[in-house]
Amino acid sequence: MVDPRRLHEAARIAEALVFASAGPVAEGYIADRLPAGVDVGHVMRQLKTLYAGRGVNLVQVGDHWAFRTAADLSFVVRSEEGEVRKLSRAALEVLSIIAYHQPVTRAEIEDIRGVQTSKGTLDVLLEAGWVRFRGRRRTPGRPVTFGTTKDFLDHFGLEELRDLPGLEELKGAGLLSGRIPSNFQIPLPLGEDELDEDEDPITSLDLEELGLLTPGGKEDE
Repeated sequence: MVDPRRLHEAARIAEALVFASAGPVAEGYIADRLPAGVDVGHVMRQLKTLYAGRGVNLVQVGDHWAFRTAADLSFVVRSEEGEVRKLSRAALEVLSIIAYHQPVTRAEIEDIRGVQTSKGTLDVLLEAGWVRFRGRRRTPGRPVTFGTTKDFLDHFGLEELRDLPGLEELKGAGLLSGRIPSNFQIPLPLGEDELDEDEDPITSLDLEELGLLTPGGKEDE
């Protein structure tokens, strides 16, 4: 059994690490800095419970942790300067398709929407940090696949992709028509960081082709 004093000290260390970081902190990073023998998962769950009723909550984003303003108080601290630009209807549709169908290619997005998707729409989502290039599909032309990011989970208050709203939740929010087919299903995304069997990793040459890396290997800023 771990000494309560060591658990208390571990909680203080974890709390300080997350508080001092500008973004979500990896659980592994926290674990490496805790006293030997302390269960980082147990420590973080205790801290999450401790902050549950406060103005600031400790939230899990995948395998990362961050402090965030309590959802019911977000209107108090919201400022126009810090707000992310409002997304167009097209961008919202594309983001939804990527979230639920990832990994997905641009052609597959267009097939689902029934219309062409402009490069500008994808650029907005990439610049917002909510969408990323995942890999290359092992099909003719090797199209790029898209997926969401940890920033996407963080912004929408999700711990993992499986927390995305399901069919009944979307109906309850009035986001789906009562006339949808009886066999309509909301897909569950297959994975987060892991590549699927039909995907190859993005290489430096791919980044150059996509305009994200200058010739010679220096990443564009």
